[in-house]
Amino acid sequence: MSQRQSTLIALLVAVTFFMENLDATVIATALPDMAKTFNVAAVDLNIGMSAYMLAIAAFIPISGWMADRLGSRLVFGSAIVLFTVSSLLCGISGSLESFVAARVLQGISGAMMVPVGRLAVMRATEKKDLVRAISLITWPGLVAPVVGPPLGGFIVTHASWPWIFYLNLPLGVLALIAALILIPRRNEVSSRPFDLPGFVLVGVACTAILYGMEMLGQGRASQWSGLLVTGVGLLCGVVAWLHMRRHAQPLLNVGGITIRTFSVSLLGGSAFRIAISTLPFLLPLMFQVGFGLSAFDAGLLVLGVFAGNLAMKPFTSAIMQRWGFRQVLMVNGLIGIGAIAACALLDEAMSGPLILLILFIGGLSRSMQFTAFNTLGFADVPKAQMSHASTLFSMFFQLSMGLGVAIAALLLRGSMYLHGNEGQAVTADFQLTFIWVALIAALALLDNLRLSPQAGEAVLQRKT
Repeated sequence: MSQRQSTLIALLVAVTFFMENLDATVIATALPDMAKTFNVAAVDLNIGMSAYMLAIAAFIPISGWMADRLGSRLVFGSAIVLFTVSSLLCGISGSLESFVAARVLQGISGAMMVPVGRLAVMRATEKKDLVRAISLITWPGLVAPVVGPPLGGFIVTHASWPWIFYLNLPLGVLALIAALILIPRRNEVSSRPFDLPGFVLVGVACTAILYGMEMLGQGRASQWSGLLVTGVGLLCGVVAWLHMRRHAQPLLNVGGITIRTFSVSLLGGSAFRIAISTLPFLLPLMFQVGFGLSAFDAGLLVLGVFAGNLAMKPFTSAIMQRWGFRQVLMVNGLIGIGAIAACALLDEAMSGPLILLILFIGGLSRSMQFTAFNTLGFADVPKAQMSHASTLFSMFFQLSMGLGVAIAALLLRGSMYLHGNEGQAVTADFQLTFIWVALIAALALLDNLRLSPQAGEAVLQRKT
C-alpha cells in the first residue's frame, strides 16, 4: 500500500477518534439545558456521560476479535454507521431513558470504531512511516477533551443542545464514504473462536474499575460501595489475565506484554495518561471555583494547553528521530512533571499571560509524550500480533483516560479533607492536588528507565 493511502487512512481514523473523544466531554456544559428538556435535575444527566464511557470500556475487548473475524473494513464502516445513527437518536431523545440508551449505543460503536481504525492504520503502514501515522491519529485524544466543554457551551448558547449530536451526522457520512474507498476489503480475516468467558471477565473488570473509582470520587457517602465495586473490578481483572494466559485462543493474547517497548507504553504510558487526563477537569474547575472566573474566561485559559498541543505537532517526528524514544521520554517527561507541578503555583494574583505560558509549555510536553508513548507501543509488535496489541492498547488507553477524571475528583476531595475544608473547594485545594498529579506522572518516568537507548529503532529509521 502506498504511503499516501496509509496517510489518508490515518487521517480518517483521526476524524473518528476526534468524534468519539469529543462526545465523551462535549455535553458537560450542556447538562442544565438537557435537564430542562428531560424534566430532570442536571446532576441526573451525569449518567449520560458515565453510560457512554462504560459502554466503550466494556466493548473494546471484542473489537479485535470482530476485526479478525469480519475484516477491518466491514467492522470499521459498520461502527461509523452505528455511531452516526446513535448520534441522531441522542439528538431526538425525548426522555432521559431514551437518551441513555442512545448513549450506550454510541459507546458500543465508539468501542469498535477507534481500535479497529487504529488496526487498519497499523496494517496499512510500513514500520518506517509509523511515527508519522501515529502522530496523525494521536492529536484527537489530546484536543477533544480540551475543546469539548467550550464547544458544547458555544453550541448551547447559539443553537440548542441536540446540535451537539447532529454535528456528527455529516462527519459520519463522509467518514463512511472514505472508509469504503480507502480500507481494503476483508483484509487478514481469521476464524478464531469467540472467547465468551474472557469477554465477560474483561468487560466486567473494565466497567467495575471505572464505575467504582467514579463512586469513590463522589465523596464519603459512596466510599464503601465504591471500594467494593473497584475491588470486584480488580479481582475480575486478575482472573481475566490468568484466563488469557492459559486459554488456547483467548479474546486478547497478552503475550505482547513481554515486548519491552509495548509493556512500557501500556504501564508507564497509562500512568502518564491518567496524569494528563486530570488537567481538562481540574483546570477549568479551579479557574471558575477557585479564581471566580466565568466559564468563558476559564475556557480561554485552558486553550493554552490546546495551543501547546498543536504547536508541538510539526516537530514531533523530527525530535524523536533525532534523539530516540528513551531520551525523549525521559527529558520531556521531566518537563511534563515540572509543568504539572507548576500548576500548583497558579493563583488569583498571577497574570493571565503567565498562566497561559505555563499551560502552553505543559501542552507542548503533553503532546510530545503522548505521541511518543503511542508510537513506541507498536514499534516492535509483529504484524501477526497487531490485532491483539491494538485492542489491549485501546483498553488500557480508555481505562487510563477515564480513570483520570475519577482520580482527579478523589485527589481533590482528599486535599479538601486535609485542609479541613468541608464546603466548596478553594485554590489551595487545587494546588495540593496538582502536586499529587505530578507524582503520578513521575511513576511513568520511572517505568521509562526500563527502555534501552535503542528502543523503538525499527520505526525511527535514524541515520547512524
